[in-house]
Amino acid sequence: MDSAQVIPRHQTAISRQQLSKPIALAVADGILSANSTLFDYGCGRGGDVTRLQAMGYAAHGWDPGHSPNAERRAADVVNLGYVINVIEDPTERARTLASAWALARQVLIVAARPDWEARTVTGHHHGDGIITKRGTFQKFYNQEELRNWINVQLHTDCIAAAPGVFYVFRQDADAQTFLASRTRHRLLPTSRPRRRQALYDAHREDLDALAAFITARGRLPAPEEAPGTADRLLRVFPSLRQAAATLRNITGHQDWDKDLEQARNQAEHDLLVYLALSSFRGRPKASELPKGIALDVRMLFGSYRKACSKADALLHGIADQRHLNNACSASKIGKLTADALYVHVTAVQALDPLLRVYEGCARALTGSVAECTIVKFSRMMTKVSYLSYPDFDTTPHPALTASLRADLRMLNVKLTDFRRSTNPPILHRKETFVPLDYLGRDKFVRLTKQEERAGLLLESATIGTRAGWEQRLQDRGYRLDGHRLIRTATATAPASLRSK
Repeated sequence: MDSAQVIPRHQTAISRQQLSKPIALAVADGILSANSTLFDYGCGRGGDVTRLQAMGYAAHGWDPGHSPNAERRAADVVNLGYVINVIEDPTERARTLASAWALARQVLIVAARPDWEARTVTGHHHGDGIITKRGTFQKFYNQEELRNWINVQLHTDCIAAAPGVFYVFRQDADAQTFLASRTRHRLLPTSRPRRRQALYDAHREDLDALAAFITARGRLPAPEEAPGTADRLLRVFPSLRQAAATLRNITGHQDWDKDLEQARNQAEHDLLVYLALSSFRGRPKASELPKGIALDVRMLFGSYRKACSKADALLHGIADQRHLNNACSASKIGKLTADALYVHVTAVQALDPLLRVYEGCARALTGSVAECTIVKFSRMMTKVSYLSYPDFDTTPHPALTASLRADLRMLNVKLTDFRRSTNPPILHRKETFVPLDYLGRDKFVRLTKQEERAGLLLESATIGTRAGWEQRLQDRGYRLDGHRLIRTATATAPASLRSK
């Protein structure tokens, strides 16, 4: 009997209350834009298609079990989300991937269940997967296994979007543009015009857009990089350089020059990080660079060869654990311990370029980790961990819910789940992890000072866990009300200990 008839694949389709992970990622990453068409290959019950249509996207889908009569059509973006993992026949699995790829004009999204989810499913072995208690098939992939399988089947180089999710670009220029966007620092202009000028007031929106581009890229845009804005400004100014000069005059030369220097330095770092990481897929030739990146190279470094030489030096530094350790030790951002540097995810792009490449190598392996709060840079081994503290902002001592570790030597990804732990690790001194301008940092600082004065943060292995910390509070006669420390009526610890 045909195994496809025995194994009820259609029963694996689930009803969701929100967009699936690969579709939500594609929207967040700009892979799926308002002008894109999407086809969901193996759409299950069609929840993603319905939600995207309601959001205004041109989306359609087909599913052999739930929508077998729908047309299979080409689209800019094709989603093959959690389909290959339910196909028990390896040959059919590869054929399905090829069929979906044939319909993708720009990008194919491939998602499958990661190997750590296997521990949550019971069943018996069947082929290279398992038959679950419901009679359905599931194959679980480790990250590199899934990457290599896609690359071999499609003769291409896919890009990790997230654990278990990969993007396959039709054109390498689009892949390079996406990779560069991942390394670009989102820096908003800090200086604003300090005095009114009729010319600025009349063209405020376009001049602000020009300032934002300059601050983000450290250079003027080519007219085609900002077509609407440039067209309108060039009707008023002889050139975009003259428009920028107007901004400089009304902002104040000193403030503008300071912002421009900061933007240029940041843009240089962003470009070096991108070029270093692009080596993993085969760095493109100068002639193959997307125009925007080619302009960045010329304006910031003068030549592609010079930029690549500096990028190579960064990449080579990752192979030397001493260099990594020194960069961690010298970092002015983050909390340094004996074995690692811990940095809030919002501050990673402000780190030394070597550490950014270190983290970028891990992200090339894992893809983006949406739930990440803290990035842990190991000083002893080439490992980067993405730590999840969902209540970081609202809870004074948030508990760790998950750790996703990327081992750069072994090329594997491991998830440790703490959600069911009765005594999970917790954080102290939250202000040490975040940048100085982080919203809420002041209250983190105040709480730490209160806890230091109360002697609560004296070194002890036990206060690093929830139970140990709660016992310390009880012993010293304190409780927490939000980010405020409150003295209780009595303490259970000896008076000599409480007075310390």
